[in-house]
Amino acid sequence: MAPSFDNESSLFNFVVRDGNGVKGIVDSGISKVPRAYIQPPSEQIDKKNATKCEIAPIDLSRLDGPHHDEVVNQIVRAAETLGFFQVVNHGVPVELLESLKRTVHDFFALPPERKAVYRKEVSPSPLVKYGTSFVPEKERALEWKDYISMAYTNDAEALQQWPIECRDVALQYLKTSHEMVKKLIEALVGNLGVELDDSKIDSFIGKKMVNMNFYPSCPNPELTVGVGRHSDISTLTILLQDGIGGLYVKVPEDTDAENKGEWVEIPPIPGALVINIGDMFQVLSNGRYKSAEHRVRTTSTKSRVSVPILLSPEATQKIAPLPQAVEKDGVVRYREFVFSDYMNSFFGNAHDGKKSLEFAKFDSA
Repeated sequence: MAPSFDNESSLFNFVVRDGNGVKGIVDSGISKVPRAYIQPPSEQIDKKNATKCEIAPIDLSRLDGPHHDEVVNQIVRAAETLGFFQVVNHGVPVELLESLKRTVHDFFALPPERKAVYRKEVSPSPLVKYGTSFVPEKERALEWKDYISMAYTNDAEALQQWPIECRDVALQYLKTSHEMVKKLIEALVGNLGVELDDSKIDSFIGKKMVNMNFYPSCPNPELTVGVGRHSDISTLTILLQDGIGGLYVKVPEDTDAENKGEWVEIPPIPGALVINIGDMFQVLSNGRYKSAEHRVRTTSTKSRVSVPILLSPEATQKIAPLPQAVEKDGVVRYREFVFSDYMNSFFGNAHDGKKSLEFAKFDSA
């Protein structure tokens, strides 16, 4: 029997410690959102006031021909302004993307005990973590999301340790996206004046993780968030979103856009992937590329799914602005740090916009 969801302690145990997740609450037949999930009014997402981002997706097939420079400019411009863009003809088969979405629904439809074995405290593999919200222990209001996170080391360990229900399709997604990722990194880093080889690319994206996010349908979506305001810790994030929508990005204040400071929705485009700049790319580019502050709205109609690939430096990697970027700017905007220290800071706090980047500023050392 489900506990009283008005009692925050018993709700926390049911959702987090017992591994039932938000899906367990929804499956119990609730008619209203439990108090622990109600966000402060300042964090609630007003769907009516948001505009849709009307920027056309970038056709990556045009990189391999006479339009190469034009496409690179489109990628760079997007990274310098919104920090978010969509790509088509990216080389990842559309049938695979559809299979991924079905797999997420199937995985989260499993009985709670099948998913709960991967909770951080008990997971049989250090590569796999099942959880809910972001940092539930530190949040004033919980986020309406369950997830499974799969870290990649090599193919053999992925096939051996990732959940059998989703390992094959998740691994295929990661591997078929590699060529696209390489082209994006080459375009963005090349624009900073850096010559690249494979080992240099690996220093930016040596740590790879595939997440499967599940946002159950919500009786009061206007009171909750699927994910709160944040920027990604990664260098680059590749995101598959389904057709439901609800991904919002904040137009940075320090751009020349007319709608700076406003939230815009990234509308789903069939067959497209969403690319967003992460905190590490903002640091490496000395602030030229903007890690995008974004959040996710819940919906009352259907459960929403998304599948991000987070591409980051290895934990032991030292991170600092690239000398070529500093030379162009004439000023160093971020200090050097070890990526694992940034990770500890990032995952030790609740989501709070782009506050995570303060760790990289000189006065935080």
